[in-house]
Amino acid sequence: MSTEVSPNTSGHPAPAAATTPAAPEKMSRESVTVIATLLVATFVVILNETIMNVALQRLMVDLQVDAPTVQWLSTGFMLTMAIVIPTTGFILQSLSTRAVFMLAMGLFSVGTALAAVAPGFEILLLARIIQAGGTAIMLPLLMTTILTLVPMSRRGAVMGNVSIAISVAPAMGPTVSGLILEHFTWRFMFVFVLPVALVALAIGAKYLTNIGEAEKTKLDIVSVLLTVPAFGGLVYGLSQIGGGHGGDAGPATTAIAALVIGVASLAVFVLRQVRLQKSAAPLLDLRAFKLRMFTVSVLLMVVAMMALFGGVILLPLYLQEVRGLGSLETGLALLPGGLAMGLLGPVVGRLFDRIGPLPLTVTGSVMMVLTLWQFSMLDAGTPVWWIITLHVGLSLGLALLFTPAFTTGLNPLPPHLYSHGSAIMSTTQQVAGAAGTALLVSIFSVVSATSGLVAGMSAAFMTATVIALAAVVLSAMMRKTDAAGAAGGHGTH
Repeated sequence: MSTEVSPNTSGHPAPAAATTPAAPEKMSRESVTVIATLLVATFVVILNETIMNVALQRLMVDLQVDAPTVQWLSTGFMLTMAIVIPTTGFILQSLSTRAVFMLAMGLFSVGTALAAVAPGFEILLLARIIQAGGTAIMLPLLMTTILTLVPMSRRGAVMGNVSIAISVAPAMGPTVSGLILEHFTWRFMFVFVLPVALVALAIGAKYLTNIGEAEKTKLDIVSVLLTVPAFGGLVYGLSQIGGGHGGDAGPATTAIAALVIGVASLAVFVLRQVRLQKSAAPLLDLRAFKLRMFTVSVLLMVVAMMALFGGVILLPLYLQEVRGLGSLETGLALLPGGLAMGLLGPVVGRLFDRIGPLPLTVTGSVMMVLTLWQFSMLDAGTPVWWIITLHVGLSLGLALLFTPAFTTGLNPLPPHLYSHGSAIMSTTQQVAGAAGTALLVSIFSVVSATSGLVAGMSAAFMTATVIALAAVVLSAMMRKTDAAGAAGGHGTH
């Protein structure tokens, strides 16, 4: 490919910028093609992640299942991603760029086709899990490729485009599904996505070139197995907290047991990774956390994702159950926020390259806290225009957080930690989204059962507001980072 990329001695792709001070600032045409292809594919697979949210009520009727069961179409998807993403560091090092892309989009396309023809709930859930396997691989592949190909001075602008995929796509999911459900059956949510996925697969097969060289690394099976109870236990436990609506000890006992198993398994997983770092290749190289800005950025992403997914789940619930809006009206009400986030993403990226993360993240976190607090004040008579205005405000605040957090966290990583840093950030992002959704929906369920829907919504959003306060503290700690290997770089080996 271009002269900008060359494998280092251990087989990892290394950008010229990391070793040569006078690296070219302009990306080659091949680099632009690779990143554009991955961006489109990533947008499609992440859009699919939240496309089910508005459709859950329709699916309960059509598939004859109850609310806790149908929720697994969303929770199961995020759980699968949380379990698969930790293995992507290994996958990205073991296979070529082209092979990883074909694997990701192949799985996603197969899952989408199966979902379109699923005869019942069980097959639909299986299809969603297969889709999730492909989705899990795409985002770390995209971020690792950007770190390898994009010069330091342009990373903010390119990451701004990535924020369109990671934040706008889930925000637009309810709108897209609402439009489809207004005129078609739920199957067409997959029928319409499938051709786009297949076109992306075909374009990637034709134009995608390999970056660096694949390396033979050993997969630690024990670590892979530990991800299931670790992340699965945490999210399942949180999702079951509201299962008994505060009156049944059974679900509460199950939830506590799942959380204990999850925390214990996560502790064992972390200890195993630390031990493997000394003797062999860990599944997730946690040495990335030695870089202070990486750690701060990951924590900021966790809080932001909890707010994003909580809003994406709770607002449709409020608009449909409290305000009585249909799926199309709900989707259209959430559309301006998604568009605002998309339009602002690239602008934030360019601002980041010029002024650094601090002014952007502090402004964004304060906006997030204020809008979530206002959401907690909603009642049955709140004007819809005010709800839309607040959602746009929340979306703008999140746009000011995502690009700086991603870029500041990933910039100081040395090349051998690119894939691991991307996998860690994507894993925590998905677990935070799943946990945030489970926690806020559980609080909504418990309070609604005793005090009504409006009180439940208020309690859930007030919880999100308190969590978001942590983002203000973390935002104030953000500082501009240098690339590893640059003068004064922070690379830690």
